[in-house]
Amino acid sequence: MIIPFNIPYQSKNAQHYIKKAMESKRYAGNNRFTEKCIHFLEQKYGLKNIYFTSSCTTAMEMGALLAGLQHGDEVIMPSYTFSSTANSVALRGAKPIFCEISPETMNIDVKMIESLITERTKMIVPIDYAGIPCDIQSIKKLSDKYNLMIMQDAAQSFHSFHNSGKPCGAESLLTAFSFHETKNINCGEGGALIINDDSLIERANFLQEKGTDRSLVLKGVKSKYSWVDLGSSFLLSDILASILLCQFEEVDKIVKKREVITKSYIELFSQYSKKGYLKIPKIPNGSIINHHAFFVIFDTAKNQEDFLSLLKKKEIYPYIGYMPLHSSIMGQRFGYKPSDLPITQDFASRIVRMPFYYSLQGEALDYCINGVDSVLRKIYD
Repeated sequence: MIIPFNIPYQSKNAQHYIKKAMESKRYAGNNRFTEKCIHFLEQKYGLKNIYFTSSCTTAMEMGALLAGLQHGDEVIMPSYTFSSTANSVALRGAKPIFCEISPETMNIDVKMIESLITERTKMIVPIDYAGIPCDIQSIKKLSDKYNLMIMQDAAQSFHSFHNSGKPCGAESLLTAFSFHETKNINCGEGGALIINDDSLIERANFLQEKGTDRSLVLKGVKSKYSWVDLGSSFLLSDILASILLCQFEEVDKIVKKREVITKSYIELFSQYSKKGYLKIPKIPNGSIINHHAFFVIFDTAKNQEDFLSLLKKKEIYPYIGYMPLHSSIMGQRFGYKPSDLPITQDFASRIVRMPFYYSLQGEALDYCINGVDSVLRKIYD
């Protein structure tokens, strides 16, 4: 039996919805199925001002453009994140200011943020690693104190909820979601930008439509549209939106099934965690996770390497996680050294993300759990 890291979820209704989208002969963005997806998020989560994009990456790029980031601005973010988080601001000429992580969640260390704020700081970009919500309330207090914007990289946390009871995406000025094939809800490639400031909406409409005021023509306000701002094609094809909609409609079922996998991993790894061999995620009190992923921090880098190597022989394929951005080639071009963020550098060398996908159930899940258990026994007994 082979246990890959991920298998994208496919809805039984996908072909039917795709057919309907194609029959409409309106394949481009912001058409019938995109409108249905927007309505779904509004009704289920209370989100508003939703812009579906071709990826989370383009959602963040649209957000950075909308925020007016310029050359010389500074943006605080964790180093332990995907390159898109930093690229979105670097493309506007801003400098990513890398922050340490919290060892319990792998999210940004809120206690360190204030020490990094300067007169050039314009924005904070926290992430929700593995679907675990960041401490948005504490981050908002800092943003209010220093008049900073927040763009939440919620690529992994769609259908997770902060301890306030509000869904990820509802409390930051800007929030970006991912619907990449590795996510709980996916359409192959897709994303969304949530904008929680109505004053930004008209400009957001222009940016999403290549910097034109086409939205005013569609509303009947103008007879012709023209180039009025910077922008790009920040749009999701309606065919992909049709795939997204049928998965939105199944989100509760999907998350409930994935919860079974989380519980199995907790039951297995807890016995090793209690002995101090490794660490498992700690969910903040009151937060509700979407069961996107499960990670383990081994006690040594060697044990992490042995774990990966031995599981590969059983054809079970975990993943190592991110390589820290501050110590990457691009990070060093911004003036960082690996030693600048020792906690991030250390934990990144010891982390493992376990196989996690909807169909990892029954016999497949048993094979995975038993295989992992046997490898852990070999390493630690």
